[in-house]
Amino acid sequence: QVQLVESGGGLVQAGGSLRLSCAASGNIANINRMGWYRQAPGKQRDLVAVITSDGSTIYAGSVKGRFTISRDKNTVYLQMNSLSPEDTAVYYCYARGFQAVTSSFIAYWGQGTQVTVSS
Repeated sequence: QVQLVESGGGLVQAGGSLRLSCAASGNIANINRMGWYRQAPGKQRDLVAVITSDGSTIYAGSVKGRFTISRDKNTVYLQMNSLSPEDTAVYYCYARGFQAVTSSFIAYWGQGTQVTVSS
């Protein structure tokens, strides 16, 4: 099992910045990617950014150039700049691990942290 604990959400004005952190604990040896998803009220949960074990990154088009994902050992960060009200959502930390018993991948989720951007 893997536990993910997020921090860093809050309220910020448009144009401001926030940094989210997510610390993983437990059986983290088999995690091969970590990242962030977000879910706005009434909408589905969408990918924001992920980073793989070799450092490759993937960003949603809407955040490319404004958000930066990074990872340090068992912690993943999301630096969010030039925030707009459209970025308001609950941000969920995500980790994907390989489960040898079933030879399959399993997804882990944090509890979510609220990011609110005021206009």
